[in-house]
Amino acid sequence: MRIDILTLFPEMCEAVMGESIIGRARKKCAVQVCSHQIRDFAFDKHSRVDDCLFGGGMGMLMIAEPIAACIDDLTETLGRKPHVIYMSPLGKPITQEKVKELSRYENLAILCGHYEGVDERVLEAYADEYISAGDYVVTGGELPALLLCDAVCRMLPGVLSDSVCFEDESHYSGRLEYPQYSRPAVWRGRAVPEVLLSGHHENIEKWRRGQSLIRTRKFRPDLFEKVPMTKEEEKLLKIAEESEEIAKIES
Repeated sequence: MRIDILTLFPEMCEAVMGESIIGRARKKCAVQVCSHQIRDFAFDKHSRVDDCLFGGGMGMLMIAEPIAACIDDLTETLGRKPHVIYMSPLGKPITQEKVKELSRYENLAILCGHYEGVDERVLEAYADEYISAGDYVVTGGELPALLLCDAVCRMLPGVLSDSVCFEDESHYSGRLEYPQYSRPAVWRGRAVPEVLLSGHHENIEKWRRGQSLIRTRKFRPDLFEKVPMTKEEEKLLKIAEESEEIAKIES
């Protein structure tokens, strides 16, 4: 997969996408992430990419032509138009289901707005969908774009060491991830749950699934209600609840 980020701040995007798991994945060509400076496609000697608003109002707006020229150039390079996403509060918030869907595309282009956003006409001409990072406002589209890019990249073959790395994580199955522990076995009087020290893999797996259900119900009841429980999950949840009650009594 190739993901192109169209931005006024490509260095910002490269700084994030060049590090850690995604940076290593790029080096071994498991995914391509390319950042494009929209200002390079400005058509005047001052490399202007913004102008005042028709009808008046505070702030400046990114003008259409440099953005369109950037997308046109990318389309020519790829030999086809990529799936163009505009990071905007108009879109639905990022979800794991949306991330899975986007990971199936061959080419994604993520447009980052700035100032007061971008001229509506270029969105009408090029944007395939809007996606939001949440119901709040940030300075530009770069941080939301990086969140989306990171989430999509993690779903691609070869980026993580094994698909289990993301299949066990929060939201993949509609549940939050179970609590995790490392050494030492006792830290400041707090002990790791005994089942994790038992070496009994089946019991560990059951404990983790039960804890996942308890956590989802406690912290994200909205998610918990979305996914109907199976008979097995109902049983695991009951066992987890009973174990928690026993732990409370013993403490």
